[in-house]
Amino acid sequence: MPAASRAWKVAELERLATVGLDVAAFQAEALRRLRALITIDAAFFATVDPETLLFTGASSEDPLVEAASLFLENEFGRDDVNKFASLASAADPVSSLDVATRGHRAGSARFREVLAPLGLGDELRVALRSRGQCWGVLCLHRAVAATGFDDDEIALVRRIAPLLADGIRRGIAVAAVSRGDLAPPDGAGVVVLGPDLSVVSINAPAERWLDDIAGEWPSNFDVPVAVIAAAARVIATDLDGPVESAVARLPSKRGGWISVQASHLRGRGQEQVVVLLQPATTQEASSMVLAAYGLTPAQHRVAALVLQGRSTAEIVATLQISTNTLQEHLRAVFDRFGVSSRRELVAVLMAQRG
Repeated sequence: MPAASRAWKVAELERLATVGLDVAAFQAEALRRLRALITIDAAFFATVDPETLLFTGASSEDPLVEAASLFLENEFGRDDVNKFASLASAADPVSSLDVATRGHRAGSARFREVLAPLGLGDELRVALRSRGQCWGVLCLHRAVAATGFDDDEIALVRRIAPLLADGIRRGIAVAAVSRGDLAPPDGAGVVVLGPDLSVVSINAPAERWLDDIAGEWPSNFDVPVAVIAAAARVIATDLDGPVESAVARLPSKRGGWISVQASHLRGRGQEQVVVLLQPATTQEASSMVLAAYGLTPAQHRVAALVLQGRSTAEIVATLQISTNTLQEHLRAVFDRFGVSSRRELVAVLMAQRG
């Protein structure tokens, strides 16, 4: 592809990331445009909770859907190359299977057990980071062949990754705006899953909460990916020991935020996991909203203390900054949220609760 044409297509992706599309629409359009730049035979594109890195929504193309259980088992419970959690904190958040294994793909359990049986070869994985946090992950696949993604293609995806991350972050910020005309479901939702991630039992509120979660991947499961990922995280045999619980926060379809928490059920018989779905706490919701709006760490700390009702003197003393610096941070935060006072800021953040 001519350099000028490639530059124009990248610029189009950059403009797309600033529009503020909802996440699903942005992912679909971004992937379509990415395909105009490089060959992609299958893709997995997910949003994650930036604090826990659990999937909060995902789209997966054939033939990847049929191997969803094996994929989750590998991601959360196996030692392997290019794990998303590792890429999220790595100096370089982009890596291919061929690069990580030095061309010996069979050295990866994911290749042997998941990709090769599906007729897939090289895999390019990306942690999508914006403002210092990971908001999503992308996995691009090539059909089995002797060669995979080349250096130029990897460099291109590395260049595009921050644009994709910005688009997801902005989409989440838009989705989180609360619409007061829609009330949350009554009561906590309870879903019990078996070791194969099948639904053992579910209460009525859970069915209503599940309807409020965007995304249906993987299609061969009865519940959305946010529930599946949280359960898989506690079921998997972790390399550092058992995981007692896993939590993800995600925007609901009606606005506000949902907390998804999975934990082991104690007792005899087969291992089971209970997943609770309920409104995110004010602290959980405000933390996600502040991050989604792209505040700097310093601005985030100031806004969090404002939400706690701290006075100017208390904030200055806590953060050990000058009053002038505090006012600069506050003006920047007000501009982000389109408000002009602390009271208005608190009202906006409180409205984000599920």
